[in-house]
Amino acid sequence: MIVDNFRLQLGKQEYVPLVIGGMGVNISTTELALAAERLGGIGHISDAETGYVCDQLFGTSFVSTKRKRYIDNINNPDKAKVLFDLGEVAEAQKKYIEHTVSQKTGKGAIFLNCMEKLTMNNAQETLKVRLAAAMDAGIDGLTLAAGLNLRTLDLIQDHPRFRDVKIGIIISSVRALSIFLKRAVRLQRLPEYIIVEGPLAGGHLGFSPDDWHTFDLKTIFNEVIQFLKQENLAIPVIPAGGIFTGTDAAEYLAAGASAVQVATRFTISKEAGLPAKVKQHYINATEEDIVVNMASTTGYPMRMLIQSPTLDYTMRPNCEGLGYLLENGGKCSYIDAYQKALESRKSGEKLAIGEKTCLCTGMANYDCWTCGHMAYRLKETTNRLHDGSWQLPAAEDIFLDYQFSRDHQIRLPEPEENA
Repeated sequence: MIVDNFRLQLGKQEYVPLVIGGMGVNISTTELALAAERLGGIGHISDAETGYVCDQLFGTSFVSTKRKRYIDNINNPDKAKVLFDLGEVAEAQKKYIEHTVSQKTGKGAIFLNCMEKLTMNNAQETLKVRLAAAMDAGIDGLTLAAGLNLRTLDLIQDHPRFRDVKIGIIISSVRALSIFLKRAVRLQRLPEYIIVEGPLAGGHLGFSPDDWHTFDLKTIFNEVIQFLKQENLAIPVIPAGGIFTGTDAAEYLAAGASAVQVATRFTISKEAGLPAKVKQHYINATEEDIVVNMASTTGYPMRMLIQSPTLDYTMRPNCEGLGYLLENGGKCSYIDAYQKALESRKSGEKLAIGEKTCLCTGMANYDCWTCGHMAYRLKETTNRLHDGSWQLPAAEDIFLDYQFSRDHQIRLPEPEENA
């Protein structure tokens, strides 16, 4: 039994049932998403900090323009007036997505991972602009993530592609799915797919940092399958989190999954956006290095490597240039932690924060090393080189290993000359 025995059907389109998750900021690059699309699967990009990403890729100046606009507010802990220009948000979104989808050459698809918790000090309007601009730019699908997304569909119900673009939701419980579907039913716009993310996933989690280990993906997946049967709803279900081998994936497909979403193994691919040195940290990680903490300002637990530089940040908040996680009214728990640390620091002492991190800056600088729980097994997936470092596999190697491997075997990439 192998993954290639199955296919994902979304509307009239058929895909290899492998979805690469949308890892931000620009870890799931255009190149990584296109690798999946070329091979007949689905690749995600993320719209986390799209303005910043455009500046890096295309030499635009979205961040510096915004910083100059609010330069006088840099030392003010009140960020209420630090707002994104909605025209610039739309421009960046379109530029990045058009750049990606214009390069499609295969029979797969490019989806966008869109986080509700990317609140940008104007949660509803900025989310509406991001989604609308993505559809304008030709994105194949929208995956609604990081939140319950109770009113997200309302924001785009008048868009001409509302019933054309594929829309999916990431949930971690039947309860969250039930809440979302109630509104979807009222709008007569059910999702085309449901991604069920378990407790072993990377990045932000839908579980408590204290009890995530008491849940398991298979149980939640089966609960979702049964719930949909009871409601007489035929919506494809895509499990995610901890699916490390092609056999893991095939077992879910045989149990009723329509596809699987995978990400951690692709973090070390040549196409992924992480710097090469950081990819080596991922491969060398032990299970003890992988932690779930509350350092994120979103209020959600987050899984990352304990060596992540962002956990040692003491920098001044960079909201004027970035500010993607400002709550409405300009609030952010890192600002509060930073101000508290300033006020309590004694003369001559080094500033120490610890409890929260400037996630906007950390993600932009690739200093927040988020990963799935199974990252400690990455060394099983590649070759050790003569200098002690590890070979970085191509995304195609990883994708094909998932698609065709048997018996939990992992096919290593062809060794490089110095391997």
